[in-house]
Amino acid sequence: MSYELIALFMFASMMALLITGQRVFGVIGAVAVLAALPLWGTGGVEIAFAQSIKLMKWYPLLTLPMFIFMGYMLSESRIADDLYRMFHVWFGPVPGGLAIGTIGLMVVISAMNGLSVAGMAIGATIALPELLRRGYDKQMITGVVQGGSSLGILIPPSVVLVLYGMIARQPVSQLWLAGAMPGFLMAGLFVAYIAIRCYFQPHLGPALTREERAAITWGERIALLRAGILPFMIFFFMNGLFLMGVTSLVESSAVGALSAMAAAIIKGRLTREVFENTVRKTLGISCMFMWIILAALCFGAVFDGLGAVKAIEGFFLDRLGLDRWQVLILMQLSFLLMGTFLDDTAMLVIVAPLYVPLVKALEFDLVWYGVLYTITCQIAYMTPPFGYNLFLMRAMAPPDIRLRDIYLSVIPFVFVMIITLIIVMVYPQLALWLPGQFQGKLQG
Repeated sequence: MSYELIALFMFASMMALLITGQRVFGVIGAVAVLAALPLWGTGGVEIAFAQSIKLMKWYPLLTLPMFIFMGYMLSESRIADDLYRMFHVWFGPVPGGLAIGTIGLMVVISAMNGLSVAGMAIGATIALPELLRRGYDKQMITGVVQGGSSLGILIPPSVVLVLYGMIARQPVSQLWLAGAMPGFLMAGLFVAYIAIRCYFQPHLGPALTREERAAITWGERIALLRAGILPFMIFFFMNGLFLMGVTSLVESSAVGALSAMAAAIIKGRLTREVFENTVRKTLGISCMFMWIILAALCFGAVFDGLGAVKAIEGFFLDRLGLDRWQVLILMQLSFLLMGTFLDDTAMLVIVAPLYVPLVKALEFDLVWYGVLYTITCQIAYMTPPFGYNLFLMRAMAPPDIRLRDIYLSVIPFVFVMIITLIIVMVYPQLALWLPGQFQGKLQG
C-alpha cells in the first residue's frame, strides 16, 4: 500500500469513528492498533504495548497529577475568593478596574493551575456575579471571563504544554518558559483593551463610587494585600526554586501541591470534604489525560512508522508547491476549524502525530510551534459556533446572559489573541528567548 493510501485510510477511519460519538482516546487508539495489525506485519501487535511502557517510564508525567491537585486544592479551599476581593478593592476606583482585576485574578490562577476549566469556573462563580451587580456591561465581562480563563493553557504550569511535550518529545521546562512571555503579553493586551474601551465608554465598566471608596480604609486595603501572600508564595516556591535550579520539574510540581495544601491548612479550610473532592477530581482528570496521551503515542508511532507522514509532506510541498510558511499557516487554520467542535486535547491527539513530524521536516522549532499551537487552541476555544469555552460559559453564567451575548462577547478578545499569534509568528524570539537563557540549566 502506498504512503498516500495509508495516510488516507488511517485519517478517514479516525474521522468516521469520531462521528459516531465514541470517546476520542478510544477512537485514536483503535485506529492505530487496527492499522498496525495488517499494515505493519510481524511485530505490529506490540506497538501499542511498547507505547504504554514508554508512557509509564516518562518521568515528567508525574507533574500532571501534582499540578492538577494543586489547582483543585486552591479552588476547593476558596483561596481564589480572597484574591478577587483584593483585586476588587485595589482596581475598583479605575473605570473598568474590576474587569482588569479579573484578568489579574485569571493570570494568578493560571500560574497556579494550568487548566482553563478551573479559571472559567472561578471567574463565572466569583467574578461574574459581582461585576453584574456593579453595573458592568454583560457582554464585555462575559468576554473578560472567557478570555482570561483561556490563559490557563499558555501561562506555566500549562497542562496542555505538558501533553504537547510528551507527544512532540520536547522538554516541558523549555515549553513552559516559551509560553510565559506570550502569555503575559496576551494578558497585557487584554488589560489594554479593557482600559482603553472603558476610558472612552465608562458606562461599560463603572468605577467604585466615592462613597464606596471612602468606606474602605487604608488599613483594610493593606490587610487585603495579605490575601495575595499565600498564592504568590506558592508561585515562588514552585517556579522560583525550579528556575534557580534548586528543584527539578517533578520536584517543583510536588512543592506546588504541598504548598497548596499547606495554604489550605493555614486558612483553616482543609476539611475532609475539600480533600476528598480534590483527590477525586485529580484522579479523574489525570486518568483521562493519560489515556489521551497513550492513544496519541500509539497513533503517532504507527502513522509515522508506516511512512504516512511522508505522504503529507509530499502533498503540501511537492504537489501544491507551497513554501514552509504557507504550510504552517494552513496548519494553524486547520486547528481553528477543528476547535469549533473539539477541545484542545482532542485536537492535539488527532493532529499532532501528523503535524509534528511535518513541522520538524520544515525546520521550524518544535518548542516555538508548541506555543503557536497553544495560542491557536485558545482562539479555537472561543470561536463560534461550537467553541468549547462558549458552552462552558453558557452552563455557568446567570440566566440573564443569553447565548447571543456569549457569542458577541468573545469577538474583541479573539482579535487580541489573533494579534498575539501574529506577533509570536513574526517574532519567534518572543517565545524562544527565555528558554534560551535557561538552556541546559534546568532539570526536566
